[in-house]
Amino acid sequence: MSHTFKFFRAGGFDQVRVDTAADLLALKDLDQKLWVALSCPVKGIEFDARTLALIDTDNDGHIRAPELLAAIDWAAARLADTGVLAQQLDGVPLAAIRDDETTAPLLAAARGLLAGDQALISVYAASAAEAEYGARALAAWEAAGSAARPLGDATDAACAAVAAVKEKLDDFFVRCRLAAFDIRAGDAMNASDDALKSLGNVALTTEHADIAALPLARVGAGATAPLGAGIDSGANPAWAARIGALREAAVVPLLGPREGLSESDWLALQDQLAPYVAWQAAKPAGLPAEAEGVRDLERLARYVRDLLPLANNFVAFRDFYTRQGKATFQIGTLYLDGRSAELCVAVNDAAKHAALAGLSRICLVYCDCVRTGQNGGEKQTIAAAFTAGDSDQLMVGRNGVFYDRQGRDWNATITKLVEHPISLRQAFWSPYKRLMRMIGEQLQKIAASKAAAVEGKLGEAAVGIGKKVDAPPAAKPPAQQAFDVGKFAGIFAAIGLAVGAIGTAAAAMVTGLLALKWWQIPLALGGLMLLISAPAMVLAWFKLRSRNLGPILDANGWAVNARARINIPFGTSLTQLAQLPEGAERALTDPYAEKERPWKVYAAIAVVLFVALAWWTR
Repeated sequence: MSHTFKFFRAGGFDQVRVDTAADLLALKDLDQKLWVALSCPVKGIEFDARTLALIDTDNDGHIRAPELLAAIDWAAARLADTGVLAQQLDGVPLAAIRDDETTAPLLAAARGLLAGDQALISVYAASAAEAEYGARALAAWEAAGSAARPLGDATDAACAAVAAVKEKLDDFFVRCRLAAFDIRAGDAMNASDDALKSLGNVALTTEHADIAALPLARVGAGATAPLGAGIDSGANPAWAARIGALREAAVVPLLGPREGLSESDWLALQDQLAPYVAWQAAKPAGLPAEAEGVRDLERLARYVRDLLPLANNFVAFRDFYTRQGKATFQIGTLYLDGRSAELCVAVNDAAKHAALAGLSRICLVYCDCVRTGQNGGEKQTIAAAFTAGDSDQLMVGRNGVFYDRQGRDWNATITKLVEHPISLRQAFWSPYKRLMRMIGEQLQKIAASKAAAVEGKLGEAAVGIGKKVDAPPAAKPPAQQAFDVGKFAGIFAAIGLAVGAIGTAAAAMVTGLLALKWWQIPLALGGLMLLISAPAMVLAWFKLRSRNLGPILDANGWAVNARARINIPFGTSLTQLAQLPEGAERALTDPYAEKERPWKVYAAIAVVLFVALAWWTR
């Protein structure tokens, strides 16, 4: 290999540096196993759509490695100075274009666009020139059509009426020729008895396929196709409406009124409309041949501007991992829950995308984004990666604002969550949050059951009072059951044992703490908390280290060729937390803050109780 490549380490793997034109031209010699991606979609990414369409030569909606290499070779073959490919110009300089037989039309087009002391053909100027050539070709075609319209604006309707019955009329007149050729063919060319009998056993309409398959009219030597408007005109009922449209739109205006259409009339009618049909077929679908140089000029200008940035978002993910700019797959920023998520990708089907993207081990939030305006509403779905903070307040239905790369704002609503650990801090506090959540849920259940029991007893009491008022005097109530001392003694004994066990455990803990030196107590408490949180933190650490960008992009049609990891420091930089500006003044007095509780008094009482309990248990 004659070229010496340089690599940089990011995302846990080596990525090639594409800094110079020589690096770009030598990519064909680089082993594709070292490419970060081997394919990317042309939609759903932030890149010039026209450039991508030019590179996508097979129009399959994906840019693959061979197509990118072919685009680089095409540009290099037309440049005298390939160094411009790395200069990030907005077009191609005239002096950089090769002057030979191959590039003669391109060079002539470039010289025709330059004025004064200009030396660079911008992408905008080249695109405008191509559009102008296309407009000229279309205008010339439209001007030629004025002589090809025998009926003016009604010619198109006449051609449509002829096209609707052409095949059937041609069939009818060929059958008539056969009848004239041999008298025996007359009856054979008409509908057979069996074909007509088969129609008698089904429900018929004029659109029935079997009726439409019958001849247009009675076949005979020299017969004409009936054009009458009545139901007894003799035309096949399935074709009567189309024949009537032919009569009104084409026959009467071009040939005059008549009851039947002969074969010679039919051929004359088509001859009069033939210039219009030929003119329609000649409508330019692209640029004329003489404008090929303008088309190549636009292509070259776009390649000079875009090939190097595309390579650095395809062969390597330099923009993404160096944080010098946004990658092509980053379509904007989501602001939600006091954070801004910068890793946002376009999504067509959230459920389908989540099935694969969930393997990335990244917390993903799927949002439906809506933007309303004068031109109607726009909608899109995005997946945003949250890599800092916690997920406590991320829930379906929450609203945020999404800013796309053009700076437009969209209303964003969470529709789906793919939950994974976000940070070690969240993992550390997760056991305590789950415990508090469980205690809160249990307390709510107990309170709800007690409230329901009280309401039930009140209802029963009210019903009982109503019955006592309406009922006749009752007999003497039965004697109440005697108080069972043994039963309640057993209950109190069980409660006492439970309280004693809890007290003994607490006393042992307090005794152990008090047996330590004063500086060892905080260490012991910290160790206890770490012991509780360690399993969740270890699990989160393994998941955070295995976060992978690949599944998120693969779910969008990319072919990511590397294990593009997102480690903890880099992932934290992708989601920004709310912070006060540097030097901002902050007032700590909150007029609506909750009343302070005497925590110092509570702490002192707790210390005294612990000391007393430790002394009592000696």
